[in-house]
Amino acid sequence: MSTQADFAEALLNPDLTCPGGLHSWNGSNPATRFAVYRNNVMVSLVDALADTYPVVQALVGKEFFRAMARVYAQARPPRSPVLAYYGQDFAAFIDSFAPAACVPYLTDVARLEMARVLAYHAADIPPITPQTLQEVLTDPQQLASARLVLHPSAQIIASPFSVLSIWAAHQDLQTPSIFDPTPAQTVLVFRRDLAVDMLELFKGTAHFVQALLAGITLLAAADQATQCDAAFDLTQTLALLLRLQLITNITYRDPCHDNTPNATRRP
Repeated sequence: MSTQADFAEALLNPDLTCPGGLHSWNGSNPATRFAVYRNNVMVSLVDALADTYPVVQALVGKEFFRAMARVYAQARPPRSPVLAYYGQDFAAFIDSFAPAACVPYLTDVARLEMARVLAYHAADIPPITPQTLQEVLTDPQQLASARLVLHPSAQIIASPFSVLSIWAAHQDLQTPSIFDPTPAQTVLVFRRDLAVDMLELFKGTAHFVQALLAGITLLAAADQATQCDAAFDLTQTLALLLRLQLITNITYRDPCHDNTPNATRRP
């Protein structure tokens, strides 16, 4: 009698024979039916990856992508029945997949496409009001320890390639536009209502947002951003985050116990 582990291993490895102990309800050959089932499973996993990474597929071609996705699926089967999140580490796999090395920006495009999926499925949290932030900015005691909490969908994708331009050039998959992959781009991925959006950020602004996402205080994040980019403008950046409705909360921490939250501020 085959075990579940034997069945699962044979399901993902075409070199293995049909597990023993299987029977079909109508007396047909179990090996034939297992082969059909194995093929259907693999096709479903590859299709799920193609749905998540359409631009990656467009960049390398359908045949190459499906062959690469099959190798990935055989090595890294899903851990959850929810296929919407399947392939979260596909970018890392691409980075180590030697045949894909000729497309150096492929990994970062994959990171961008997964970020869009995660943004779409992120929790829906209302933003704070501008008045709430203004009260904090004008109160030195609050400002000293204030941390801005950003929307769960907010992510920063930094790349030495023009990942946003590459993605945009392939939105018409039938006739993709010409693009220059060489200019570096840092992209803010986020969701407003039900629509995922992306915005290229200047160096200082990107550093500031990344610092906020890491839990650094507002003032420390602004200081780091200014050191990174002398042209960084805190007022304009905060106005941008408010306009995009990405600030969802303000927390305060005791500087003597930096890991312990002692207050939050909501509108």
